[in-house]
Amino acid sequence: MERLPLGISRLDRIIGGGAPAGSVVLLAGESGAGAREFCYTSALMNGLARVGSDRFDLHYGALEDGTRLPEEIHYVSFTDERDAVENEMSFVVEEPLVEDGMEAIEFVELAEEYFQLTPVPTDWYAERTTDITNLGNKTDRGDVLEAFGDYLTEHAAGNLVVVDSITDLAAAADDRLDWADLTVLLKGLARASHRWGGVILLLVNSEPLTSTELGRLKESTDGTLLFEWESGGSERARTLVVEQFRGVLSRLEDEDVVRFETEIGDAGFDISNVRKIR
Repeated sequence: MERLPLGISRLDRIIGGGAPAGSVVLLAGESGAGAREFCYTSALMNGLARVGSDRFDLHYGALEDGTRLPEEIHYVSFTDERDAVENEMSFVVEEPLVEDGMEAIEFVELAEEYFQLTPVPTDWYAERTTDITNLGNKTDRGDVLEAFGDYLTEHAAGNLVVVDSITDLAAAADDRLDWADLTVLLKGLARASHRWGGVILLLVNSEPLTSTELGRLKESTDGTLLFEWESGGSERARTLVVEQFRGVLSRLEDEDVVRFETEIGDAGFDISNVRKIR
């Protein structure tokens, strides 16, 4: 089974080199527990590998046998500009790693489609050159999902796509689109992704979602990585649990791995310890 690196060196080695090609993976977590940092690290490390930076060899190392790099890396945001995301990345990862890694990342904003039917002033999210009249004529509640789907159809095959974030779409579901529209889109995405042969990472904050809503998102994807805060004495620790993952969970079960302890260092998200069944 061909795999693409997730960009987290120790995790990739444990699971056989990375995510199986064709996977749609939900990164669900509590605020600050590591899901967003995982996305940043995954995109940047794959970007470093694509530009041939020595920093990739230093922080990640060699790829495992049977693993290939994505042909391209795409970062999709519904609300944030590229500069804002790069700035936030620099709080998590060393700035030279961000600068080099972002050279190979195609960043796309879907802010116009996302905000156009809200009370948010157009100047806050659209370029001044945008035709305001045309924006006002768009009344289709599904515009943002259609734009998202069209972009993936054109750019996801063979590539790594990071989606930041499904939380934004979930927030819009109450007002402009049905929750069912989102989950059906993700089910269709999982089906198409198997043919495309890339890896798609879907970031979501689990806290605003009901257990039913989160469950539907899990059912619509090939894998779920759950990021949690765990309290022990006077300290809190970030942990990662692989709840489901086609081609990965069985490998962890064979090795009796039940939970990963994680940390955020200068090179981003990392695995600090592996908990096994004793």
